[in-house]
Amino acid sequence: MIADVRITDKSFGPTVLMTGVKFSVDDGEKVGLIGRNGAGKTTLFGILTGADKDFTGSVIFRRGSVVVVTAQEHHDVGDITVLEYILSGLPEYARLRHILHTYPETMGNDMAKIEEYTQALDRFGQKGFYQIEELVTEELRNFQMDGMAERPLASLSGGQKRLVEVVKIMHAQADLALIDEPTNHMDYVAKKQFIDWMKASKQAMLVITHDRDVLKEVDRIVELKDGVTVNYEGNYDAYLKHNAFATSNAMNEYETVARRIANLKDKVLQFRRMKERTRDPDTIKQFKRRENQAAIELAELEKIEKPTFWIDREHVAQLDYKVADRYQKFKARNIHLRMKDGAMRSRRKLVEARDVALGYGDVLLFEGVNIDLREGEAVELRGRNGAGKTTLIRALLAGSTQDSKAAPVLYGGTLTLDPHVRVGVYEQEIAPTYLNMPLHDAIEQMYIDRKLAIGETKIRQLMGDYLFTDTDGMTPLVRLSGGQKARFQIISMLANDPQLLILDEPTNHLDLPSIEELETALERYAGAILYVSHDDYFRRKIGGVVVQIGAV
Repeated sequence: MIADVRITDKSFGPTVLMTGVKFSVDDGEKVGLIGRNGAGKTTLFGILTGADKDFTGSVIFRRGSVVVVTAQEHHDVGDITVLEYILSGLPEYARLRHILHTYPETMGNDMAKIEEYTQALDRFGQKGFYQIEELVTEELRNFQMDGMAERPLASLSGGQKRLVEVVKIMHAQADLALIDEPTNHMDYVAKKQFIDWMKASKQAMLVITHDRDVLKEVDRIVELKDGVTVNYEGNYDAYLKHNAFATSNAMNEYETVARRIANLKDKVLQFRRMKERTRDPDTIKQFKRRENQAAIELAELEKIEKPTFWIDREHVAQLDYKVADRYQKFKARNIHLRMKDGAMRSRRKLVEARDVALGYGDVLLFEGVNIDLREGEAVELRGRNGAGKTTLIRALLAGSTQDSKAAPVLYGGTLTLDPHVRVGVYEQEIAPTYLNMPLHDAIEQMYIDRKLAIGETKIRQLMGDYLFTDTDGMTPLVRLSGGQKARFQIISMLANDPQLLILDEPTNHLDLPSIEELETALERYAGAILYVSHDDYFRRKIGGVVVQIGAV
């Protein structure tokens, strides 16, 4: 065992977030950590990394083990380059390099320093640090960050910084890696490289992720829900099966408790009435005792909160009708997408591209792209990061053919969008206009900016549909979690009842039940879908024609 985690209490003021977190990680084991948005995964990650010490319990790493962590923030990094940042995060590298660079000038005949220098030389070679700069530079190239090794880290985008963190972890040669959402912003080639490395690596890993392609390759899944952790042996497919069985049993137990609570309430009233009717002192005492016993048991049972029940759609279909009915009664609330179903399809053409060639300035990104997208159909734009997928979407929405740095340049072909179609766009980044607004005000302003009707009742309905609380409504968007921001983006996308959806990696940040709800809604959707996704599960669900952008 390389890590042992026991957390008996983690609270924020009066709100208790964790009460029974208990799991371990063994040598070389790949563990996926999952949980609903808001369950506390980010908080738990902060505890594991040592950033959060305000909890009751223990986090114990085996003595002498090397633990590396993906950083969440990159404040105050100054002018440090990408290569310097990665190397500084490698265990032992900075210390050994310092010895090798400074001792020759200062050690003289000091035998202790000479011995330390000799050991450092051997260790530097054993760790492969003589070639590390070339290896890191090559890895950056594999992740489409060629030429960025010498760029200041601060100049990179959020997605590029996340990739830098992954490269740092891949070359750390640690005993345990704590990794948070590693594949967000990766294209399909980069993600495959990461997964292949994860499978081949001998180091243990605890990966916070809802990427089902990653979860498919782990050895065990730990789910954080209702303040406790539940362990599931096996990968994602095994988790779905075991979760369905465990949830069915938990529902049965909860229903038994619910029936007992109802029975005890009746007994308390019954004993109370019988006590009031009798005149015999001994009988009064007897009924009083029974009433107290029932009331005490009732009070204990009423402390039991309703667990979170979720079973994936495939396994729900396999339940017998009694269990299925129970699940519909007890299942956890999920986001609710209000979208028109397939009965409304007209099959008119919404997007057409003929031999399109696009780029910026004098740089041609791609050519020869053809699209024919009608209502009720789906088209996937597939290509590596930087190939031009976003450029094509931008050109489609802007209709720009002007030669400028900001607008895509149409070098050849035709690209048309039905001028009467209502378009909903899911984007990775929230518009800066709304970031510092409280969620409630941001929803209102977003509707006003689009000249759409909005009122207090509608805002509250939307917040309820997407699992936001009144407290969330008063919280600035910038302070919401990644999953909460993603839900705001879905509200924004669907605001104008669109006939065409343009989706850019919509599953990033969403938890598993929300991803399934999105997939289910999109399968019923009446309009057309143009999407970019490197989630193979999502791609299989939505399907459609694949249009390759750039080289394969």
